[in-house]
Amino acid sequence: MTWDSVPRMVLSAADRFGAAEAVVDGPLRLTFVELAERVRKAAGAFASLGVEKGDRVAVWAPNSAQWIVAAFGLLTAGGVLVPVNTRFRTAEAHDIITRSGAKAVLVQQGFLGTEFTGPRGVPVIDLGSDFLDSGTPFERAVSGSDVCDIIFTSGTTGRPKGVLMSHAQNLRLFAEWCELADLREGDRYLIVNPFFHMFGWKAGLIASLIRGATILPVPVFDVDHVLDLVERERVTMLPGPPTLYHSLLAARAKGGRDLSSLRAAVTGAADIPVELIRRISEELPFRTIMTGYGLTEAGTVTASRPGDSFDDIATTVGTPCAGLQVRVADDGEVLVRGYSVMLGYLDDPAATAEAITPDGWLHTGDLGTLDAEGRLRIVGRKKDMFVVGGFNAYPAEIEGFLLQHPAVAQAAVVGVPDARLGQVGKAFVVRHSPVSAAELIDWSRERMAGFKVPRTVEFREELPLNATGKVLKDRLR
Repeated sequence: MTWDSVPRMVLSAADRFGAAEAVVDGPLRLTFVELAERVRKAAGAFASLGVEKGDRVAVWAPNSAQWIVAAFGLLTAGGVLVPVNTRFRTAEAHDIITRSGAKAVLVQQGFLGTEFTGPRGVPVIDLGSDFLDSGTPFERAVSGSDVCDIIFTSGTTGRPKGVLMSHAQNLRLFAEWCELADLREGDRYLIVNPFFHMFGWKAGLIASLIRGATILPVPVFDVDHVLDLVERERVTMLPGPPTLYHSLLAARAKGGRDLSSLRAAVTGAADIPVELIRRISEELPFRTIMTGYGLTEAGTVTASRPGDSFDDIATTVGTPCAGLQVRVADDGEVLVRGYSVMLGYLDDPAATAEAITPDGWLHTGDLGTLDAEGRLRIVGRKKDMFVVGGFNAYPAEIEGFLLQHPAVAQAAVVGVPDARLGQVGKAFVVRHSPVSAAELIDWSRERMAGFKVPRTVEFREELPLNATGKVLKDRLR
């Protein structure tokens, strides 16, 4: 079955799945019929707010039923979704909200003890208010080629760039994702991946509504809460970073938890131990495990397939999705071409032209190799990005913050191994004036999201530079 837009797909779920549970969020339980009704009312609320076709609205809030209704309601009103990372500090979020031209920002006041604000002139709407229920049922025509969402990502410049994706791109790619990940009608899908990320929004919410799976949103990862939900709600689908599966294995070792309902696992990271994949398969009830590779600018690019060995699943990211081509350039960079490559970067034609070649190849910034069977192996990050507990951290952006400190003359950040989070940041700093490592780390916590804050600081008299003045980060590593 195909649809011409995400709203048509979402609203059709009322007819396709009826009284089955669509969302379970604490005491709130919505059927697919009830979800569609709430989405239409939310669309009316956005229309009353003055949202016209193509207008952008930001959602800066944790996973919840209200986030789901807000996002799909906005799209149904013809708007464009701008998800904002809940870990961002005010200045980081305001930059994205301002540059996106958002007409409003929806927040969950009090989340993690935060009172969320908007840039001057941008209305702030609390998802805990009655706003989403205040509209008259409404739907505006949207086509597949219209922009659906703008997810901001960072690159080597360190400044987040808004990635434009259409309704048709999202629907086609994540319908295939459902097949690859073994997501089925009636599945109970616990979503720990944040909705502000492609994994939570597209491989989570859009995929669930395509398939008819029950969504169980988790706002903050807490292993005991997740285990309680798995038991009580008989969760079948549980994607997440490798750290999630380490937690499940530890819980199983302790005993006393019923994990028997779990069937499908999906994970991904640059380097997953083969032993972890083996243990997930042999010690946990999962019957399918998928790993893959994706990026905001192209969605899910490759995925493992049923029958792949533990070694293949752990050490490669599988083969390209249908309609996508992958090749490795002479310098080792992974290039992607096909229908899911972004429409471009928001208001940045120069960056778009730099990222996408005239014949349609997207520069991913990642380094990789292809084996004889066409499986992709990611061997490094051209952009020096590192992943902290599932969150992408970009050294150039962190360095830009550090250089704002009056005592910092030069800064270079690299990812270093961490037993719990996979990687964390380490900063190498040349000082103008006295400052301690603890002072610099505390200063950083006030200005950037926790996952970006360097865990350690090493002071140097100078940084190793090449002939053009670029820091030689390999030496620092």
